[in-house]
Amino acid sequence: MIGKLRGIIDNIDDDSVILDVGGIGYHVFCSSRTLQALPPVGETAQLIIETHVREDHIHLYGFPDSVERDWFRLLLTVQGVGNKIALAILSAYAPEQLAHGILAKDTAAFRAIGGIGPKLAERIVTELKDKVTKLPTRGFGIQDSVVGKKKSESRTQTPETSLTDDAISALVNLGYTRSEAYTAALKAGQNAGSKAGLDQLIKLSLKELVRG
Repeated sequence: MIGKLRGIIDNIDDDSVILDVGGIGYHVFCSSRTLQALPPVGETAQLIIETHVREDHIHLYGFPDSVERDWFRLLLTVQGVGNKIALAILSAYAPEQLAHGILAKDTAAFRAIGGIGPKLAERIVTELKDKVTKLPTRGFGIQDSVVGKKKSESRTQTPETSLTDDAISALVNLGYTRSEAYTAALKAGQNAGSKAGLDQLIKLSLKELVRG
């Protein structure tokens, strides 16, 4: 099985790249975010590879690092998510955005991706909400905040968590997505401490949104 390829970029297509390794051209499917980050044709690139072997084909899927590769694997555990949809999701969102989107139950973020309907979006959020904290992300402070939120949700709801939920609802009503509201309210809550009221939490969340 191929786990990594390093070679000269021969051609970049809409959904894949041809990587020349020692005179052999490997056809590697990638997310659009990965393809856009590649150097120009003729230069050297390295990709982490996920090899899928089927009776009628062998497909290679390329990623900039093991973080995105592991998220690809996780997405494939959801019934109805195939290779193309998994790459489409990774094209739309970075790993830290996926983690927050799933924990925020932001099904709208997934419905915005071609090929994902309401039922599949709900399934992605439902089936992965308990698994996302086991995977790393690249965002500074993201993993700690996600783990902290999950731990608080595993206990009986406290006034603090209730305020956070209320702040998220208020921000959504103002037009922000659930993912944006979730991230902002989580950061605001960490900065404000347990004595902050709902109004203060919303104001601090709005400042986070403006700053972001």
